[in-house]
Amino acid sequence: MLWLKSFHVIFMVSWFAALFYLPRLFVYHCELRDDDAEGHTRFGIMERKLYGIGLIAMIGTWVFAIALLVANPGYFQSGGWLHLKILLAVVLSGYYGWLKGLIRKFAAKQNTKSHKFYRLINEVPAVLLVAMVILVIVKPF
Repeated sequence: MLWLKSFHVIFMVSWFAALFYLPRLFVYHCELRDDDAEGHTRFGIMERKLYGIGLIAMIGTWVFAIALLVANPGYFQSGGWLHLKILLAVVLSGYYGWLKGLIRKFAAKQNTKSHKFYRLINEVPAVLLVAMVILVIVKPF
């Protein structure tokens, strides 16, 4: 059980690294001049590679989360905190998929959002991380 928890946390931390940094790359990408083709290419490559690494981390997070539940099915009955944590993880997975759509928009030079928008969405994973950690540690319900 401790091995499963360890790998779950390792993959989760890696996933959050991508979740925190990808919108920051978008901030810098949208601040480039339109005629900076080299810059757009460089950021496009960085965004795609980071997304791929984060996707592997997200999948690993889910695999080990499911493994934890399979190894101890009674854990799912431990309270509403776990159900809410799983719901937040599903929301976070959807958010990550949405980021992929933003990468595609940048690649097609169809970004219409400002750096302020990307700075704002960069806070979403932080808020979800705080909520999820509190749910796991405090188990408020």
